Amino acid sequence: MSGKPGIQVVAAVVERDGLFLITQRNPRAVFPLYWEFPGGKVEAGEDDATALRREMLEELGAIIEVGALLGHTFHDYEPFTLDFRVYRCCLLEDHLECLNVHALKWVTLGEMEAYPFAPADEDAIARLVAGLLPAAGCQEDAR
Repeated sequence: MSGKPGIQVVAAVVERDGLFLITQRNPRAVFPLYWEFPGGKVEAGEDDATALRREMLEELGAIIEVGALLGHTFHDYEPFTLDFRVYRCCLLEDHLECLNVHALKWVTLGEMEAYPFAPADEDAIARLVAGLLPAAGCQEDAR
């Protein structure tokens, strides 16, 4: 790798009725006010699923089931290298709130192009649009 510090980040692709959950980063975050699939950093001692459940609870008050790994990429930014993993996730409850995100939306794949996304998320979106990632995967959700 590049010798830069590495950060491991996990993100959730949550789909419901043909719509995908996206969140807007806070104004003071890296890539301020950009959109992304919700998630965040994996802390020391956590596996990906534990980190993703924690991040979804902290950001959205969401209780989730973590499913299959959909993609794994590396992104080289100026100050660090990002190890980015995207998982299919299911909401176990329908209640969401903006606890540690600026906004949230449910959008179609086609509508995503109208939103500026953080670079790490662009690959996952392109793969979803191209049909390279499964669009569904939850047995059922608890709506």
